[in-house]
Amino acid sequence: MGDYSEDYLLNKRVKIFQPNDGYRASIDAVMLAAAVGSVKKGDAILDVGSGTGAVSLCLAERFKTSGITIRGAEIQKKLASLAEMSAAANGFDFVHFENLDIFENPPPFNSFDRVVTNPPYSEADMPSPNDSKATAHNFKNAGLEKWISFCLKLTKPQGYFYIINRAEALEKITASLYGKAGALKIIPIYSKEGQNAKRVIVCARKGSKAPLILTPGLTMHDADGAYSPQAERILRGGEAIGY
Repeated sequence: MGDYSEDYLLNKRVKIFQPNDGYRASIDAVMLAAAVGSVKKGDAILDVGSGTGAVSLCLAERFKTSGITIRGAEIQKKLASLAEMSAAANGFDFVHFENLDIFENPPPFNSFDRVVTNPPYSEADMPSPNDSKATAHNFKNAGLEKWISFCLKLTKPQGYFYIINRAEALEKITASLYGKAGALKIIPIYSKEGQNAKRVIVCARKGSKAPLILTPGLTMHDADGAYSPQAERILRGGEAIGY
């Protein structure tokens, strides 16, 4: 497999292996993991498009004594292998990653209590010349609506679904969830105070009819560009922001 680095998440509590030349996890993964506010013993979590496993690994660290299982699905074989290595290096024997194309072959999965996803962000952007980055960032065989539909199919009734994406994707996300999931909690993510949101996290509960909640959101940086206190608590301390 070769040519990968050893990196860390959550203030060096989590070790993660990532390719030197290819897709590498961003802070979006840590933010998405923070959207899962709690679990109960026996919960099964699915990470769709798991990449190098950052979301799953952060969840595993936070809930490692909770008696849960976590499974990742990733189309890129190298990334899935590195994620599996990371899980083993951290002692997370309840976390496993599958190399598969979720749209080409029916995955060998049952339904899950919680489904998290950090999908590609674009259907139209010019793809990166790096194949790994292009696959991670640009939709190929399906758009966002089909991706969300797949995630919901694998979410148990009354189970929870979590997604992070560009703020401009919010219309597609809410339209895809309409009539299928409710109790939406929308968390805008701002780079700095006074700017428009760049990212958005949406949490939803399958089959719920509860009303939508639009939160005040999270500002990542102060005026000088340093992480805000809340961002520090999430990125280093693993603080939860969802449910």
